[in-house]
Amino acid sequence: MKQNRLSLVTIALIALFFSSCSDEETISLPEINLTELGYENSGIAYAGSDLHIEADVVAEGRISTITVQIHLEEEDEKSAKSVLHEDEWEVDTTYTEFSGFKNTTFHKHLEIPSSAEATTYHFHFIVTDEEGQQSLVEEELEIQYPSDSVSPEVIVSEAPASGQIFNSGETISISGLVNDDQALGGLYIGLVRADQNLSDSDVADTNTITLLHNHDFEGSDSYSFSASITVGAEQDNNSTPNEISGDIAWQSADYYIVVKCKDAFGGNWTFSDHFPIVINY
Repeated sequence: MKQNRLSLVTIALIALFFSSCSDEETISLPEINLTELGYENSGIAYAGSDLHIEADVVAEGRISTITVQIHLEEEDEKSAKSVLHEDEWEVDTTYTEFSGFKNTTFHKHLEIPSSAEATTYHFHFIVTDEEGQQSLVEEELEIQYPSDSVSPEVIVSEAPASGQIFNSGETISISGLVNDDQALGGLYIGLVRADQNLSDSDVADTNTITLLHNHDFEGSDSYSFSASITVGAEQDNNSTPNEISGDIAWQSADYYIVVKCKDAFGGNWTFSDHFPIVINY
């Protein structure tokens, strides 16, 4: 009887072992559906503008990292040119913000320097799960030189009165219209503290409070905007909301609102007038 019991225990342990191995083997590789690369998913982007990337990711083993790599199509060509172009544009960025997710939508806009060579690049989108498994999508990406020299137009129809005071809990609003002769590429509305002494070109979602940030116009040459934020809000209205803390934390100070807009094919920026306000926080 004792031997029979030991045999049963042994059989149970072996079955459990193979069952565990079987469970591990059934974890699927991450699935990637690249839904957008370049302007309107054309595989084309423009030097001095930004590259639109969007992908749906499903990872049964949970996402560990997502990596985006961009380099010249021919490695030999890249090596040969690196002597003449030490600042050759390439991307090798790993994102950890999606770690632990079983599914997510990756949506990013990568700035392309105006110095980037107009040629064909290799694009790699790599998902690594927590099991160490990887899936890869490869595409060709064409960088072209800007073809649009006309800047967009910004028309603000409603904005706070100059020097208007806003107390904690009150809402700041602005609305209007942006136009371009071909297609819009980006819109940013920032609430800037005056003592930051930022140039309009330096105003960004990393250093100001975002009222609106949009790159998705579906080929439109005109867009009506309406943006607002409540004084004391914990997060701003960025596409991925930022905490309003640290250098951009609410303060009792002089602020102003500025609207920035650029076109899709030239990266030409237009800046609105400043709309000065006072915040009592």
